[in-house]
Amino acid sequence: MHWLARQVLRLAVVLFCVTLLTFLIVNILPGDVATAILGGLATPEDLAGLRADLGLDRPMLVRYFDWLGSALSGDLGRSHRSGEPVAQAIADRLPVSLQLMIMAQVIAIGIAVPAALLSVRRPGGLFDRLSASTAFGFLATPSFMLGILLIYLFSVTLDLLPATGFSPMSEGLWANLESMILPALSLGLIEWTVLMRVLRSDLLTTLKEDFILLARAKGLPPWRVLLQHALRPSSFTLITVIGLNIGGLIGGAVIVEQIFALPGVGRLLLGGIFNRDLILVQGTVSFIAAGFVLVNFLVDMLYAVLDPRVRHVRFRS
Repeated sequence: MHWLARQVLRLAVVLFCVTLLTFLIVNILPGDVATAILGGLATPEDLAGLRADLGLDRPMLVRYFDWLGSALSGDLGRSHRSGEPVAQAIADRLPVSLQLMIMAQVIAIGIAVPAALLSVRRPGGLFDRLSASTAFGFLATPSFMLGILLIYLFSVTLDLLPATGFSPMSEGLWANLESMILPALSLGLIEWTVLMRVLRSDLLTTLKEDFILLARAKGLPPWRVLLQHALRPSSFTLITVIGLNIGGLIGGAVIVEQIFALPGVGRLLLGGIFNRDLILVQGTVSFIAAGFVLVNFLVDMLYAVLDPRVRHVRFRS
């Protein structure tokens, strides 16, 4: 239980640092929020009045701790531009971003795991070399460039999938999936490369262990040895990388949502940056940071489920 308490305390410290740094960075950016809202023709009196209404005339740290106190109660403030509660704006757009990231992660894992298993069957063979070359090719391609290429191929050339736009689930399952396939592929075809190489490396190490040699000596089929005996103990690093890849998925989703005109949290964040909507940017970045930290915390806890030895050692400490 001491270990769990330390992890929770670490989460709190990380979130505090992230929100504080975000608030400081957003507030030192060049430009004036009041001018961005009222326009360049506003009088000095109007600008001063708006700054007072928004609380921009108070010290930065005072404004931060006021915001932090409200955020702890679930109130992330209101958008300077639209007056919409930031928490509500995030909640309305979160399902789109979650669906995009989940589909991208499913695509990445669905390619990475079979590719790694096939590669370790014959290390250095034709498939192993081909998959390594393909992985490095995708790894060198930015997600936004891959998205443009996919639009050109599947939307412009083949006319199979829509180039932009989002169809909610209320319009039908296929219509929804159809609008998300290309964005998810733009992220998933980048993410699978690292997962595959990490799992392949761990599988090769595990296959040299004594319990694998014993399983082979018993005459078990090669695929059974791989799936039942080698895959599970080789998944620790893979799970860690999946958790860390959430950050990459979030960063990629910001660009991909803009390219494919998806009404997600990433596009909301970009709109807040362009409009210098400080409260919206602060709330959105803090929410994203909290989600990223929480996912990695859950990944750390999942180790105890996969390996009882980890659970025993950690929870005793």
